[in-house]
Amino acid sequence: MCGIIGILGKRPVAPLLVDGLKRLEYRGYDSAGIATLEKGRLARLRAGGKLAQLEEKLRRHPLRGHSGIGHTRWATHGAPTERNAHPHMTEKLAVVHNGIIENFAELRQELEAKAYSFSSDTDTEVIAHLVTDLMKGGLEPAAAVQQALGRLRGAFALAFLFAGEEDLLIAARNGPPLALGRGKGEVYVGSDAIALAPFTNRITYMEDGDYAVLSRRSLTVYNAAGKETARAETLSSGSSFLVSKGNHRHFMQKEMFEQPEIVGRSLAHYLDLGNKTIKQGGVDWQQVERLSCTACGTAYYATLVGKYWFENLARLPVENDFASEFRYREPPLPAGTLAFFVSQSGETADTLASLRYCRAQGVKTAALVNVAESTMAREADIFLPSLAGTEVGVASTKAFTAQLTALAALAVEAGRQRGMLDKQQETGLVTALAELPRYLNAALKLEKQIEALCHDIMAAEHVLYLGRGTAYPLALEGALKLKELSYIHAEAYAAGELKHGPIALVDETMPVIVIAPHDRWFEKTLSNMQEVAARGARLILITDKKGAAACSLKTQATVILPDMPDSIAPIVYAVPVQLMAYHTALLLGTDVDQPRNLAKSVTVE
Repeated sequence: MCGIIGILGKRPVAPLLVDGLKRLEYRGYDSAGIATLEKGRLARLRAGGKLAQLEEKLRRHPLRGHSGIGHTRWATHGAPTERNAHPHMTEKLAVVHNGIIENFAELRQELEAKAYSFSSDTDTEVIAHLVTDLMKGGLEPAAAVQQALGRLRGAFALAFLFAGEEDLLIAARNGPPLALGRGKGEVYVGSDAIALAPFTNRITYMEDGDYAVLSRRSLTVYNAAGKETARAETLSSGSSFLVSKGNHRHFMQKEMFEQPEIVGRSLAHYLDLGNKTIKQGGVDWQQVERLSCTACGTAYYATLVGKYWFENLARLPVENDFASEFRYREPPLPAGTLAFFVSQSGETADTLASLRYCRAQGVKTAALVNVAESTMAREADIFLPSLAGTEVGVASTKAFTAQLTALAALAVEAGRQRGMLDKQQETGLVTALAELPRYLNAALKLEKQIEALCHDIMAAEHVLYLGRGTAYPLALEGALKLKELSYIHAEAYAAGELKHGPIALVDETMPVIVIAPHDRWFEKTLSNMQEVAARGARLILITDKKGAAACSLKTQATVILPDMPDSIAPIVYAVPVQLMAYHTALLLGTDVDQPRNLAKSVTVE
């Protein structure tokens, strides 16, 4: 969630810290700050809001130190104000923190009893005072940090800068990711390799429980037991160039229009398009008797679509769980279970904790993630890439369709390996998948029509989404996108559940968005449309040519996609619900790329 950057450099580091923080903006944040050493003395600048506010302060009050740390904060403890922004400082040190300290109240009470005074509402400030107290007791910085870490409960990634120590940075990880980098006479610490890409591609990933002592010429990592340990150095593929919006107004818009290319990249990885077959992947599906799918948010909705595919094509039972529930439910995992995890970042705290639970139970794990260097990708038994590339918009778009594409291909592979699909069926499904970029391009061409109908949606207080079969998870995703971006209350239901309660909400003021390709569920969905039409609802139908021709109801708007095979419809129908949420938010003037209160990479509970 929050972003951390630290540099021991050979030149003033303030501009470099800001550059690194800009690369972490995609995570979401509401304040920012940096601290440097000016002739051994700590100097700090912080600002509420976006990095532009911090940059303006730096123009007026430049920091010239060659050692520094920086931070973008997503508020948890305390409002998103300058006084709560990181770094937090004492006369001895400055610290930046990603995570949550669960026992901060207990520690704060203890420190206040020793006459330490707090100037913020954050949990992080207790870390600064705790390490300071240990140093006043005679410990050197590294020993003080090590001892303090043993007192902290919760999740944290930390970077410390010490007064009078021009050649020292200390970093620690317990949960949220932290990467270390080496350059020529310089060292770096960052929340991920993207932040460090302009400076180095030599990356060392810290493990849980590690702390690291860095100088310009050395980088030493210690494990949770305090013993020096070797962590592998890898060459990162992260681009040193900032991702650009190009000719698009927002990153989200750009990323929506990248979907045909992204899906094509995923297809090339999972399919042998020349022979119209599925490539042999890393999963032995013949040994899998049950699939347990765990994820959060949009990724969870991708697994719900995947459930239909795996159960239909491979006759494989699938259970879906929110990771935040799964990790505490402690479910029994019978032999033959493949624990399957989906995440954009590969660092989602609840999903990672669920993966670790399954590994502890001796169950085989597979992770479908977008970041090959992420913790989840490294810890799972099987890594399956989604290949969406860097996604900056907090509301996921291309990562979602990339996940769906990979899941569709994997379901076909499972069906083939398990003997549920013959060669002709496999060829037909692969041929349909190969057509996805064309269908996605056709859906994107509907942008102007969708933008026009959003003028009506923007005036609504409540919106209802309906779908059946694979369209039901798409309805859930559509409602989530509208909530995330426009802040309009939206609900989604399986259309067959309408008469079991939600229809009580329907009146002439409510837009009802129905996702209904002309599939085997269409006639049943049409009956549900009749029910809401009878209550005066403003119907918006997303369908295909056959569905539009078969619908005898008067709708406020009908969005018509090309007729396509049922197997790929959920991937293509994601586009209009994305565009609908985007243009509604645009009309309402919200921050499309960084909606309020949201973070891209949720690395705490």
